[in-house]
Amino acid sequence: MVRIVLADDHPLTRSGLAAWLDTEDGIELAAQATDGESAWREVLRLEPDLAILDIEMPNGNGIEIASRIMKHKLRTNVLMLTAYSAQQYVMASVRAGAKGFVLKSAPLDQLRKAIFDVARGIFYLDPAVSLAREETTREELSDREREVLILSGQGLSAHEVARLLSITERTVAAHLSAVYGKLGVRNKTAAILFALKKGIVLLDQLHFVDSGEVRQ
Repeated sequence: MVRIVLADDHPLTRSGLAAWLDTEDGIELAAQATDGESAWREVLRLEPDLAILDIEMPNGNGIEIASRIMKHKLRTNVLMLTAYSAQQYVMASVRAGAKGFVLKSAPLDQLRKAIFDVARGIFYLDPAVSLAREETTREELSDREREVLILSGQGLSAHEVARLLSITERTVAAHLSAVYGKLGVRNKTAAILFALKKGIVLLDQLHFVDSGEVRQ
């Protein structure tokens, strides 16, 4: 049974989702919230399996609440359910600790899959979110290219990645350039998101290390 806290400031959206969740086998809607602060209070009180959060809410948006959940090391996983599909929202959600991102335009069977995947800690990204050119022919990343991409995804600078791997910054840049070419993307954010979507990189590998550790 997946216990859920649902937070959305739009009454029609929230009530419609709540009514649907109540009919689904294996799902228990434990609480509803109308803004960020009430969502946070309910998550703290209940520590559900899953928090379904809208991004844009008063008194604390969904990304802020996801960040609090991660900071307090709660067992609650976060699924963002939003109308915003821009890459910056997806990446901000991932950095905040969300394990899923679904658009409000998604069909209900897709949302149901996302709920059960994210509740188990499996990353889920709405297929409608465009992260890269799907028609591009993609080659397999080398171990070193994947390693550089993961470290970059952890928030390390090229200098820090180079020091950690005992290579030059120029080599780091060359590896990232090769990654972009193989994945058919133009920047680091798109590469990380595309790699997450395709399972090349796992969400748990993007834990954000303290760069001070690298400089020691």
